[in-house]
Amino acid sequence: MAEQPTKQKLWGGRFTGKTDPLMHAFNQSLKYDQRMHAADIRGSIAYAKSLTLVGILTREEEARIIEGLTVVGKEWEGGQFQAQPDDEDIHTANERRLSELIGPLGGKLHTGRSRNDQVATDMRLWLLDEVKDIEASLIALIRVMVERADKEKDYLMPGYTHLQRGQPIRWSHLLLSHAFSFSTDLERLRQLIPRISVLPLGSGALAGNPFAVDRHFLARELGFQSLAENSLWGVGDRDFVIEFMMWASLTTTHLSRMSEDFIIYSTAEFGFITLSDAYSTGSSMMPQKKNPDSLELLRGKSGRVFGNAAGFLMTYKGLPSTYNKDLQEDKEPLFDTVDTISACLRIAEGVVGTLEVHPQKMRQALTMDVLATDLAEYLVRKGIPFRETHHISGRAVALAESRRCQLSDLTIADYRSLHPGFGDDIHSVFNFEASVERRQAVGGSSRAMIDRQVAVLRERLSS
Repeated sequence: MAEQPTKQKLWGGRFTGKTDPLMHAFNQSLKYDQRMHAADIRGSIAYAKSLTLVGILTREEEARIIEGLTVVGKEWEGGQFQAQPDDEDIHTANERRLSELIGPLGGKLHTGRSRNDQVATDMRLWLLDEVKDIEASLIALIRVMVERADKEKDYLMPGYTHLQRGQPIRWSHLLLSHAFSFSTDLERLRQLIPRISVLPLGSGALAGNPFAVDRHFLARELGFQSLAENSLWGVGDRDFVIEFMMWASLTTTHLSRMSEDFIIYSTAEFGFITLSDAYSTGSSMMPQKKNPDSLELLRGKSGRVFGNAAGFLMTYKGLPSTYNKDLQEDKEPLFDTVDTISACLRIAEGVVGTLEVHPQKMRQALTMDVLATDLAEYLVRKGIPFRETHHISGRAVALAESRRCQLSDLTIADYRSLHPGFGDDIHSVFNFEASVERRQAVGGSSRAMIDRQVAVLRERLSS
């Protein structure tokens, strides 16, 4: 039977007094960092192999350690792992259980390794795995937006600035504007990966590893793209945590802005879209209500994510070099941010994929005043400076308002009284489809430009 491990803490040799139970609970992080159990075991298996390469372990000892770690991993996966009161964190818990399984040999695994480089490695490994799932969710959201925009490009609606009707656009144009925001989020997320994928393991507590472990070997074993070239930086750096949370803050900001548009357009006052029942709730008092709670939560959670980033940044800014216990405060905001952005992206995909569009309501919201710019451009095409035509068009708007009629109701004589450049074809301006089709420059609302935007986004998704 394997020898029983001591009950001493990993750092307990220098201490003779007992830890205050309140301090033990205050110091303990296993309740939340246990979600890194798989990353911790992966790192330990790789480190055991590296110790064999420098003669600290024999091949037989390495095999026993890896076998024991594999059992510990299976216990976590099966929900059978039994945490003990003295397990401060995931590293302590896994090493304690390993020593229960294989005896004192388990104590060799920590040779030359500190929890400082161990936790930094675990966090990077864990986050790299999470980023893969987040990237897939973001791609799925963009794809459903692009495919929907491609199918619904015939739908015309008012485009708004300052929440006032401005010019006619296509519904697809609006949808794609949000998709392009998310595509830049995808680009930034991919750019972040190499800065997460930096190996701290082998940095020791701060000064480096005294047994010349092959850190390039460790990087290959664990799939890291590069090494932390400075051990002090390796154990103390949490820029990757902050950068990810800042990325998530911007991405949830984009989700919030899209949600705000959809919330407005789903009101009875607009009626452009209706959310699926699957992503709506009712009122406990008012039976007629159908609330866009999914969108409101997406809008609200952006503040939560930003708060996580801002809060940890305030913790981080005052720390001296290398590892300090304050860095234990990196995990809960990071974990919460990962959970929140992951859920938000999946919910957003469901909302966009299932909402119902009402093109007739959109069309009904188009009034002739949104063609006032087209009216000015009509005269520009006859050689009149835009600053002058802008003023003339404004006078036409004022005339129509004074008569309580639409711009299209003014007669040719009315227009010629404003400027002799208006011809018999002036009423051809008052065509919403023609207006959007005139926006042929790259980025515009014409059908050809919508097709181009769809193609650009599809290409980005396939790269």
